[in-house]
Amino acid sequence: EIAKSIAEGESVALATIVLATAGSPRKEGTKMLIKKDGRAMGTVGGGSVEDQVRREALEVIKEGKPRLLHFGLAGEEGEARGMICGGRMDVFIEPILSAPTLYFFGAGHISVSAAKIAKLLGFRVVVVDQNPESASAARFPEADMILAEQYEQVFPKLKIDGSSYIVILTGNHITDQTVLEWALGTEARYIGMIGSKNKREAIFSNLSAKGIAKELLHKVHSPIGLEIDAETPEEIAISILAQVIKIRRAS
Repeated sequence: EIAKSIAEGESVALATIVLATAGSPRKEGTKMLIKKDGRAMGTVGGGSVEDQVRREALEVIKEGKPRLLHFGLAGEEGEARGMICGGRMDVFIEPILSAPTLYFFGAGHISVSAAKIAKLLGFRVVVVDQNPESASAARFPEADMILAEQYEQVFPKLKIDGSSYIVILTGNHITDQTVLEWALGTEARYIGMIGSKNKREAIFSNLSAKGIAKELLHKVHSPIGLEIDAETPEEIAISILAQVIKIRRAS
């Protein structure tokens, strides 16, 4: 189940009983897997202890940092109320985080180079383009997923969360705006759109007229990438990935 979750780009938390004295409902080594939606597999004993473990696990997934919980099981104030079995139990909750996903909208020359670099950096790579000849395994052998469909048809299929990074390189003002409007409604950690300042202002003006808040538009990185005087597709790809790394490591 862990392997399946990671393959699907879903982060989970694993809770393990690391200390269980006499009277604890489960033994040391017992595990429970918790998903982002709160669903769990396995049990660490049920009751208020398990409820707290589940709540804490969701925070562990969100923060990406482990926690060690201590429980008294005799119903003492401030501990596991309602538990009268006695003893103590410690539960270690560790995050098992999926690789961050980098979505390339547009399968042009810059995306070809950027996808190679992104894979070296440990990203899960997804390429989306409306042209099947451009979005192909031959051009993107390192991609984990390639979607050659109309952008509007692809959007509902994508799971965008706080570990998602969106790079917009469709090569067309209209489709760039279409993708950007959708991206602004997601939880993506990074949204970058290629283009000049004039193009950015024109698209931002169009989206503002459609009711998109300026605060959201200000989060878009456009022109995209760090300023390194890049000229070639390969150099532009490096500038984009450098900016993505900067955002990823910011905390």
